[in-house]
Amino acid sequence: MTDQPHNHDEHDAEEFDTVVLTDDEGKDHEFLHLDTLELEGSTYFVLMPISEDESDDEDEAIILKLGKDAEGGEMLLDIEDDEEWEKVADAWENLVESEDDE
Repeated sequence: MTDQPHNHDEHDAEEFDTVVLTDDEGKDHEFLHLDTLELEGSTYFVLMPISEDESDDEDEAIILKLGKDAEGGEMLLDIEDDEEWEKVADAWENLVESEDDE
C-alpha cells in the first residue's frame, strides 16, 4: 500500500469517509460517514451533512437505515418509527460517550 496524499482542502474530513446521497429531486448532497451501527439485526449509518453554506452552524447528524430497493440494491432509508429511531440514537450516543471515556 502506498501513501498518497489526500486532498481535503475544503473539509477536515480525513478520518471519515464521504458519502454522496441523491434526493428525490435528483440533487446530490455530501455527508461525512461518522459511524455504522448494528442493532437488532439492522444496519444504520450515522451521517453529518457537509454544508456548502458556512453560516449554517446547526448541522445535526442524521441516522439512516440500510435497506433494499425494489431491485434488491442497497439504499439508505429514513427511519419512520419513532421508537426505532430513539433506540438507534441512544445506542449511538452511548457509543460516542464510551469512546470519549477512553
